[in-house]
Amino acid sequence: MKVQLLPSSIENGVASQRQRLCTFIVNDSVAIDAGSLSFSCSDAQRGSVRHIVLSHTHLDHIAGLPIFVDDLFATLTSPVQVHATQAMIDVLEANVFNWDVYPRFSELENEFGPVLEYRPFDFDVSFQIGSLEFTAIAVDHHGPSAGFIVRDGSSVVAFTGDTSATVEFWSALNREVALDAVFIECAFPDRLGELAEKSHHLSPSLLASELEKLAAPTNHIFVSNIKASYRDEVVDEIERLRIPNLEVLTVDKIYEFPS
Repeated sequence: MKVQLLPSSIENGVASQRQRLCTFIVNDSVAIDAGSLSFSCSDAQRGSVRHIVLSHTHLDHIAGLPIFVDDLFATLTSPVQVHATQAMIDVLEANVFNWDVYPRFSELENEFGPVLEYRPFDFDVSFQIGSLEFTAIAVDHHGPSAGFIVRDGSSVVAFTGDTSATVEFWSALNREVALDAVFIECAFPDRLGELAEKSHHLSPSLLASELEKLAAPTNHIFVSNIKASYRDEVVDEIERLRIPNLEVLTVDKIYEFPS
């Protein structure tokens, strides 16, 4: 399985490690979230990604979705499929694809047919996208929010999405025989721990407490979704934790599992 976190900002003409939006690309065919999808995907990925799995509907995770569909509108021979809970779909239809903010693409067609279709999923029920099996697990963030376990027959990778302290997600991971990788958020430094808790995010100390709940053997733990303004501070605090197999994710790098 290949996993890449798309960049969301540029510094000195190159992709920055400071993350403001969130899109993971899996196997160059499926996007988990669409924050930076339309802005940062390669031309090849723009041609191959037709499934978008949403963890939740905060702007930094959906900002690129309308533009992505818009860019492809005339050339789509099959619709972009958005996988989300029904509650997330309702938010998109009411607040984004509502004709006031952006066209309701679910009602529009090009010469080949529909351009956007929704695929509702339920928590704790697996669904298939090509060779990938997804299981959405409820996590603790404002609004309906999901983490994911993704399997392809030879590897198992998990994504917390945005979350605060949670039990259900780690319980689901601990039922796995082993994990190739876990991607976990850490938005704020410890000095802003109260803000992290109020906004349902993690800080390095909270992250360390969460990882104590992980019992399944895990080869790699990658930290992502660090607020850009606090990146240097958070990275320093994470490095001082000295947790085995824990490292900060490199934006735009393609990781392959099993590694």
